[in-house]
Amino acid sequence: MTRFWLVRHGPTHAKTMVGWTDLPADLSDTAAIARLNAHLPPDAPVISSDLQRAITTADSLRPRPRLPHDPALREIHFGQWETRAFAEIDAESPAHIRAFWETPGDIAPPGGESWNDLTNRTWAALDRLQGSAPDIVVVAHFGPILAALQRASSLTASQTFAHRIDNLSVTGLTLSPPQVFAINHLP
Repeated sequence: MTRFWLVRHGPTHAKTMVGWTDLPADLSDTAAIARLNAHLPPDAPVISSDLQRAITTADSLRPRPRLPHDPALREIHFGQWETRAFAEIDAESPAHIRAFWETPGDIAPPGGESWNDLTNRTWAALDRLQGSAPDIVVVAHFGPILAALQRASSLTASQTFAHRIDNLSVTGLTLSPPQVFAINHLP
């Protein structure tokens, strides 16, 4: 059994839909980083997505061993909606964007990924890690953390979307057996 300690990267302060756009994280709250670091298992290896906001957050969790960055842990790809505000897209395609958020599943932004695409790649990444260590810290994004939570809690996608996942929060779970021991914990 592997316990996954899923950490959402530091804030970007973007007010738009940011998926694969490589924005930096603001890690200036050193007290929050110190509390997070103290909360996580000290010897657990750390893996992150390959986007800089996750990489730099993961790098701040020292002196844990680092695993190679994994692009499968990236945020959802918003395609043509990337870095655009919800209101702007809602004005152009209200039915499409509302269906994307309100009925997550196979609906995807133009040129982007659906919720099901994201969950499939996230679950495959966690399956690759399963059993490689007793504890693993995964620094990722809102979408992959919710995808892991959905799997471990057997919730529907819509039920999972009701959860809040703050920056620098910890969501803890196991996949075998499926169990959730923390959601959006802010140390």
